[in-house]
Amino acid sequence: MGRIIRDIERLKEIINEEKARGKRIVFGNGCFDILHVGHIRYLRGAKELGDCLVVAVNDDTSVETLGKRKKVVTPVDERVEIISAIDCVDYITVFSEPTVERLLRELKPDIHAKGTDYTEDSVPERDIVLSYGGRVAIVGDPKNHSTTDIIKTIQGLKE
Repeated sequence: MGRIIRDIERLKEIINEEKARGKRIVFGNGCFDILHVGHIRYLRGAKELGDCLVVAVNDDTSVETLGKRKKVVTPVDERVEIISAIDCVDYITVFSEPTVERLLRELKPDIHAKGTDYTEDSVPERDIVLSYGGRVAIVGDPKNHSTTDIIKTIQGLKE
């Protein structure tokens, strides 16, 4: 079960300790508003790339400002609790910025894993990851699962 670490300085210490033990650190991120199989496949694929999976979860304000939906379905504390129950996730943190650039600069994971809605060249944080010697990897299944589609189905708007 993943440990929730909201203090970035403490998380940085933990990651450095893990690296000192020779472990490869993989970093993933997302909203995870309504957890679905696409999320699970993404997280499992990320974990397969290394020894320690750190997942950053968007806080409620950043989910809403990303423009995907007007209101969060599952509050951040509940989303974090759900993600922490997934066995492949080692550490969880929360962020409020539109991207994880700051976290990547601070934590310097070996691998930044993104979903298949990206290519290695289109990952927004790619240059940051490369600047400290990390690499970007695309993981998970094709992007044919989404929280937005689930919401539309529930609302009866999607056939």
